[in-house]
Amino acid sequence: MPDKIKINVTIDGRNFTVVGAEDEDYIKNLASYVDKKIKNLASKNDKLSQTMSATLAALNIADELAKAIDELNELENKAKEPMEKFDGMVKELEESKSKIEDLERLSLEYKDDVIKTKLEIEEQYNLVTKLKEELEKKDIEIEELRNQNKLLQDKIFQNNLELIETKKELSEILELFNEK
Repeated sequence: MPDKIKINVTIDGRNFTVVGAEDEDYIKNLASYVDKKIKNLASKNDKLSQTMSATLAALNIADELAKAIDELNELENKAKEPMEKFDGMVKELEESKSKIEDLERLSLEYKDDVIKTKLEIEEQYNLVTKLKEELEKKDIEIEELRNQNKLLQDKIFQNNLELIETKKELSEILELFNEK
């Protein structure tokens, strides 16, 4: 506990020694405030005695104190509601943080799924591209085989014509030979 100190102050022209643990400037400011209140009342009504001025000043100060206490109580009551809501808001904030963490975790999973899907799509695209290239090669081979087939069919046709010609000639020769 702080040491008590003695402070000399003047209120309404009288000297007082105040003993207290408060700061000297604080005590002097209080004494000055009381002195101004008394002097203010005395200057407004010169019929007031020193005691009456001091009593009325004390009454005015008590009124200020009562109003300040009422205001303080009102402010404390107003402060209760937010403070009562504070715990709920802290809990809600924690729940929100937990939801955010869950959503971030889920987001990472989705990102992984998206990356896997993109890789699968790229693989499928590459496979489709490879199959298209093979198909183009096969189409070229088919076209070449068709051309070869046509050439062979033409050759067969030619050979058939020659065979028919040859048979005809052979038949004629055989007839001639049989006639002789």
